[in-house]
Amino acid sequence: MADATAADHQEGMAYLDTLPRRALTVYLPLFVILVVLLFPFYWMALTAIKPDEQLIDMETYNPFWVVAPTLKHITKLLFETHYPLWLWNTMMVSVAATALSLFASVLAAYAIVRIRYRGSVLVGAAIFLAYLVPPSILFIPLATIIQAYGLYDSPFALILVYPTILIPFSTWLLMGYFKTIPYELEECALIDGASRWQILTKIILPLAVPGLISAGIFSLTLCWNEFIYALTFLSSTQNKTVPVAVVSEFVDGDIYRWGSLMAGALVGSLPLVILYSFFVEHYVSAMTGAVKE
Repeated sequence: MADATAADHQEGMAYLDTLPRRALTVYLPLFVILVVLLFPFYWMALTAIKPDEQLIDMETYNPFWVVAPTLKHITKLLFETHYPLWLWNTMMVSVAATALSLFASVLAAYAIVRIRYRGSVLVGAAIFLAYLVPPSILFIPLATIIQAYGLYDSPFALILVYPTILIPFSTWLLMGYFKTIPYELEECALIDGASRWQILTKIILPLAVPGLISAGIFSLTLCWNEFIYALTFLSSTQNKTVPVAVVSEFVDGDIYRWGSLMAGALVGSLPLVILYSFFVEHYVSAMTGAVKE
């Protein structure tokens, strides 16, 4: 049986034996995908190191290349603006909202998947449907609540608001991952006298680390790049996050300071790039497990 499977696999991949076929079916699509995905980052980095005259005069200078690159925009961004404070605000809000959302999502996903009660499937579906509600609809009633609690123009407003869009998807993702963990492990622990909290903390969570990493990366990324809520609930320059501050501080009417804008976007994206480079395998494995369910 194994030999037949191997033979079928070799026969199915035989069309890749010649270089023209590999180039047409593998290398060319990969090249197109890489260009489409990486070109925005290339353009962003290129604009961040271009002198002002090359940004303005695109007829004299090649728009896809830079002559005499400069770090003026990045230096001005880091040392002449509040950008380090904006980056700190973004990091603090993202980490706090992610931690709060993961805690609530773990409890919700475990209760829906592992504790058997009527309506658990409907509860899971309702939680996921809540993720489909556009943030542009939610921010109007949320603004009233934030104003009533006196949290307007405070990063704590975002920490309390972001879980409304993070918890539904994280719960759905963790539900799919928890289903891949054998239920027999919990039954053995229950027979030995373990409580539900001990089962969750000592059995389920250690086995669900890839799922937790995946949900955490998703939540952190969504918080890091979120714009509507940050624009609505923050007004002071020192309290803004990077997505809002870069747009509002480096655009004067119809004048766009492209060098500073792209430098701010480039520096702000580096922490996420580093994060994904370390945890990409866990992220993919958890997403595959969740979709498979």
